[in-house]
Amino acid sequence: MDELLSDGEKNAKTVTCQRCGSVVLKPNNATLVKKEKFLPSMRKKSEGTDQAGDTLQEFWLVTDMYTFENVGFTNTVENIKFLICADCEIGPIGWHDLSDKQAFYVALERVEHK
Repeated sequence: MDELLSDGEKNAKTVTCQRCGSVVLKPNNATLVKKEKFLPSMRKKSEGTDQAGDTLQEFWLVTDMYTFENVGFTNTVENIKFLICADCEIGPIGWHDLSDKQAFYVALERVEHK
């Protein structure tokens, strides 16, 4: 875990999509937070909707949506927009609660760090 953090608890490495390698975040743009959240299983948008998923606890917190290099947003589901890779549409890689305009979360387990 320490190799993923810079001195200021920011991401020390580039965050990329696990599937296609597209850059999601550049280094030093997100802060590590521990917060429990259930995310549906990762899949392409066209692969259907099942209710399987994972309860995840470590996320990169981004406070401005324009900080992302390459991320897409799903339609709103119960006041939540899920984050997906804008290139290959796999996801969700994270989430955004519409009631908090300055909190976008990317799950560490759902991305690569290079």
